[in-house]
Amino acid sequence: MSAFDTLQVDSLISYLVAVVIPGLDAIFPVLPSETAVIALGVATAGSTDPRIALLVACAAIGAFLGDNLCYLLGRRFGPAMQRRFFTTEKGARARAWAERSLARYGMQLIVVCRFIPGGRTAVTLTCGLTGYPRRRFITGTAVAAVIWALYAFLIGRIGGRAFEDNPWAGLLIAFGASIALSAVIEVIRRLSRRHAGQVEPDDPGEDQGDRDQLGHRDRVAEEDHADGRRPGGADSRPGRVGGPHRQVAQRDG
Repeated sequence: MSAFDTLQVDSLISYLVAVVIPGLDAIFPVLPSETAVIALGVATAGSTDPRIALLVACAAIGAFLGDNLCYLLGRRFGPAMQRRFFTTEKGARARAWAERSLARYGMQLIVVCRFIPGGRTAVTLTCGLTGYPRRRFITGTAVAAVIWALYAFLIGRIGGRAFEDNPWAGLLIAFGASIALSAVIEVIRRLSRRHAGQVEPDDPGEDQGDRDQLGHRDRVAEEDHADGRRPGGADSRPGRVGGPHRQVAQRDG
């Protein structure tokens, strides 16, 4: 018996896989939620059982629950989630990107982020950390979950039908197609940002620009401070005198 024989519409394991893995992979990204749903599509490719719709619904419910679990964890345990996911330099850039993108795109980002590698966790947790409106978040994640479940299951069924005698080949082809689609979405996202004149969150030019600007401000502050320490140094601030004028003021006052 192969693994695909256990992933049939009449198997309880199929429904557990459809709900549990997509529900937990946002917190544990090592869980292959998309691969699991694609595998369900491959395994049931030759079936016309109406319970297939229930299987897809379970995958959508699992994805929806996982997104909202991330939101609740970010809202209730913000400092702990910040330390867990966003303390590294890469994590800080991911959160900065999520905040800027949420401010610009809102609910559209919540839908699209499910197809961006690593975007789902960053966006859903950031929504909780920043207090993104709960109703809008629920609506966005519901739409995203349905689209994602239909897409992953359909790709699996197409691959399974194309390779009925070799379901593993169908799984590999379907999984490769999902990776290619995610890559296309990522390329479009980056090109749109560059076309808009924005810098990618992981672009070293952004960090270098911030450092240069900060260094310039430090130099100006040091020059002003040093000028204020010089005897008789010019000071344009009102109520301040230096050099011989200060001595006269002290003698008269």
